[in-house]
Amino acid sequence: MQNLNLEKTITAWSSIAETVFVPHTEQEYERLVSLLDRLIDQVGEDEDHPLASMMDVIGVLIENYEAEFVPELDEVA
Repeated sequence: MQNLNLEKTITAWSSIAETVFVPHTEQEYERLVSLLDRLIDQVGEDEDHPLASMMDVIGVLIENYEAEFVPELDEVA
C-alpha cells in the first residue's frame, strides 16, 4: 500500500475541492453535470486519458445525487 503523504494530499485537494465535491443542492448537481459533459467531450472513450478517473468519480457523485433526490419516472402502462 502506498504511503499517504498528507501534505501533498492537502495541497492537491485544496486545488480541486471546488471542482470535485458531493452535491447537496440542485445548483451543485447541475455544476457537476456540466463538468461531466465537458470531461466527456475532452476524454471521450480514452480510458488512459489523465482525466478518465476524474470523469468516473464525477459520474458516481452525480448518480448518488440522482438516486437520492431525483424521482424516477413511472413507466406508462
